[in-house]
Amino acid sequence: MYLTYFNGSWTEGNTPLFGAMDHSVWLGSSVFDGARSVRGRMPDLRPHLERVIRSSTSVGLVCPLSVDEMEKLVREGVARFPADAELYIRPLVFGTDGLLVPVADKSAFALTLFDAAMPPFTGFTAGLSTLRRPDPDMAVTDAKASALYANSTKALREAKEKGFENPVMLDSAGNVAEFATANLFLVTPEGRVVTPVPNGTFLSGITRARVIKLLAEAGVAVEERSVKPEELLTAVEIFNTGNYGKVTPCVRYEGRALPVGPVATQARDLYFAFMENA
Repeated sequence: MYLTYFNGSWTEGNTPLFGAMDHSVWLGSSVFDGARSVRGRMPDLRPHLERVIRSSTSVGLVCPLSVDEMEKLVREGVARFPADAELYIRPLVFGTDGLLVPVADKSAFALTLFDAAMPPFTGFTAGLSTLRRPDPDMAVTDAKASALYANSTKALREAKEKGFENPVMLDSAGNVAEFATANLFLVTPEGRVVTPVPNGTFLSGITRARVIKLLAEAGVAVEERSVKPEELLTAVEIFNTGNYGKVTPCVRYEGRALPVGPVATQARDLYFAFMENA
């Protein structure tokens, strides 16, 4: 089920939003965010909505709604679903006017909620991509901008051709940035938990920050540092964090099988316990 709020009303299905001349359609001026509602629990909802506003500003748009207004709409929409629903929450801000530069005060807003079951904790396969993440002086990397996802989807197509589900993306310096759709963590043979340090080439995710905090509170330190791709070949665990699956283990990297390890399991358990009180 899709439920969308646009222009003052809720509609079901794939609600039409754009005109053929809208700036967002032909020049890509749109941003979005993703949050979750799981049985009515909405972890870190406001940080996701706050990021919508920051992302909008970064691409030259103005989010027409405040965080409070968006939160009210989200809760109104969630209440229209069954109490046990597992939902994806997607606010979208897009440019409607302008030739090359979008007219900021003509930005539009839509909120879509749809059924999206939490994926099972069974894991995914991954391999190294030949594509790189752009540097901050190459693209609007500080926004969750729709235009950036052409890079991700090209990498995903390449990965699928090689038999993998989610590629590992490097930055321009050849260090690990993230997976194509989520942030990356690894556990070294010495037992250290490591994640690439934010360097402007990827979004340092809200779920990523939450997992680091929860692990720290449980006595597990996470090192944020540059990560060489060779380290993934010796890691004893690799997992990702992101809004869609929260914490998901990588069970095969390149040709090497990996376990659903204790750190990923602990991170997921801690996150779901946190979510129950959100």
